[in-house]
Amino acid sequence: MSAPVAAVAAVATVATVATIATTSTMNSLDPITLLVDVPSFPLEQPVLVFAIAMAIFLVGPLLVKRLGQPGIVGVVIFGALIGPGALEFVEHGDAIELLGEVGLIYLLFTVGLELDLQGFKEAPENAAIFGLTSFFLPFVFGTAGSYYVLGLDLWAALLLSSVFASHTLLAYPIVNRYGVTKNRAVTAVFGGILFTDTLALVVLAIVTGAAGGELTAWLFVSVALSLVVLFAGAWFVVPPVSRWFFRTFSEESYFEFLFVMVAIFATAALAELLDLSPILGAFVAGIALNRLISEGGTLMNRIEFVGNAFFIPFFLLHVGMLVDPSVIFDGPQTLQIAAFIVGIMLVTKAGAAWLVARVQGYTKHERDVIFGLSTGQAAAALAITLVGFEADLFGLEVLNAVVLMLLVTALVSPWLTERAAHRLALERDPGEDASSATDPNILLPLSHNAELQQRLLELAFLIKGDRGSEPVHLLTVVQPDEGEPQRRIAETNEELEGLAATASAAEVPIETETRVNHNVASGIVQGAVEVQANQIIMGWDARESFRHRIFGSIIDQVLERSSLPVLVSRLGHPINTTRRIFVVVPIGADHHEGFYEAVHLIKRIAASQGAALSVLVVEGSGHQFEQLFELVEEDISAEFESVDDWDRLLPTLEHESDEDDLIVAISPRRGDVGWHSELADLPARLAELPPESFITIHPRQGEPEYDRQYLRFK
Repeated sequence: MSAPVAAVAAVATVATVATIATTSTMNSLDPITLLVDVPSFPLEQPVLVFAIAMAIFLVGPLLVKRLGQPGIVGVVIFGALIGPGALEFVEHGDAIELLGEVGLIYLLFTVGLELDLQGFKEAPENAAIFGLTSFFLPFVFGTAGSYYVLGLDLWAALLLSSVFASHTLLAYPIVNRYGVTKNRAVTAVFGGILFTDTLALVVLAIVTGAAGGELTAWLFVSVALSLVVLFAGAWFVVPPVSRWFFRTFSEESYFEFLFVMVAIFATAALAELLDLSPILGAFVAGIALNRLISEGGTLMNRIEFVGNAFFIPFFLLHVGMLVDPSVIFDGPQTLQIAAFIVGIMLVTKAGAAWLVARVQGYTKHERDVIFGLSTGQAAAALAITLVGFEADLFGLEVLNAVVLMLLVTALVSPWLTERAAHRLALERDPGEDASSATDPNILLPLSHNAELQQRLLELAFLIKGDRGSEPVHLLTVVQPDEGEPQRRIAETNEELEGLAATASAAEVPIETETRVNHNVASGIVQGAVEVQANQIIMGWDARESFRHRIFGSIIDQVLERSSLPVLVSRLGHPINTTRRIFVVVPIGADHHEGFYEAVHLIKRIAASQGAALSVLVVEGSGHQFEQLFELVEEDISAEFESVDDWDRLLPTLEHESDEDDLIVAISPRRGDVGWHSELADLPARLAELPPESFITIHPRQGEPEYDRQYLRFK
């Protein structure tokens, strides 16, 4: 530092100290007081409160897990301890309330996003049966008990019973961690929110309207119109806008996340403007984006990470701080009402879970999971209660009793769900997730096209999903005659490491491989053998060189030298924007020894996307292949159509497909069973169709026993 600058700094320091001394009281001050602003309780300083919240999110779950309790319970307990109802250590201010509400909205969005949409579409009655049973059983018994036992009037009894007839998925992080969100019973609970929360909001509108003397036919019409506008706005506006955005800005992944955030809270805000609950809007937004955010992809991983690490813990902290343990000492009436509410809720929710499990044929552990999930109550219940309190429908003792109910359910719901979800996860075949059927070891040779590389990576992540631990191997083959091979190897390694860093956001294991070989195809095949890959994914460029046309392309050479299944893809649009998948199956392909593995791959892609499946059987029977497809694991509904000859295939695809579709062809190698000469030119002809996106699956050769693992009945 120069002398003039040092002098100026010294003068400034002296002036600052003098200012402090002048503006302070002239009494002798403790030197520490000048340096540290000792906080008063409850704490209100934003940075300090935020630091305490982060510490709770870290320490709370770790402590309670050591006691054998679900981690999320720790956040709720610490929230109750530091809140205004106990130690009054932290102010339950606007910031925590805002983040808590945002966390609840985000939670309901992720529930909609994780909903097994294909299963829900195939059997919406499952969600309807659970939702209606889980709502009306507590609602009817709760209304009768509140009216006759608690002595509330009819409108107050109706509103109070609607509070615990609905549910909030407090324990969602638990079923997500155990990987059972796609289970049929869990899907029914997720879908049931559409019914329980909608019905609770309808009851709220009717009761408040009646209390205000506005119970007219228009009230029912306005609620119905609001629901129509919300669902129509979410399902007819959000998906096309999202599809356009993902197609246009697919290379900017953090922009994709920000777009999703806008979609969530815009839909939640729309619901609020329509006098509906914003959490219902968030849930509908999750369903609207369900098909566009691939399971196991980078974007899905970012959404789950931000929710689990930040938003959802703030919601749990908010719930904990709402609890006022001192209401226990308010008198016997509060405790009696709380005991009645908790008792009637647990008994009727258990009855609903038992009845639904009996009707639907659920297992014991599935029944226990839906019971645990459906007992969760949160800030939404308190919000409805506050409306009733402000409308003079409830007294203070009812409000305090609902607060106690929040505390009980915040502890009971995760505890029940943790044990049931653990047992449900163990019901699956222990070897199922470890098999190559669900955990493929993929080799991905890369080109120099950055956009193509990214889309091939997304395809690999989609096929792997969120299951298993086998890596995706990124491979580049460097030819010695390219000039300065050492420099080329260094550049290639740097490029591969950059891709691996980008792909690591999807939490899929990535390994990079570089091979030096005069023949690229030999390098790929050698790499596949060395890393023990069981699938190869390759990109296809329509611009083939003259040399490749004469001597055979790299892809042709790989197909000749490897018996592994090879997926050759040209993705003209991000795969997560796919609406429909057209499958081309040549007659005789079903006799190929790798047919069922190829069908499983197709079903896996369709299941991950929630895309409709249309199978075109060329010169064969659609009904016959429908039966064969049903033998393969992954429950996906599909339409089957017979195409008389190859000349009709392209016109059919051109007429029925559009730019957001994907065409997948099962293409046996030349000379194999099911091979047809028309398959040789099929990729070039598919590239001219509107979708500009296709995958040709060349099935595995020579391992019929391997193929049988994909059948339902081995």
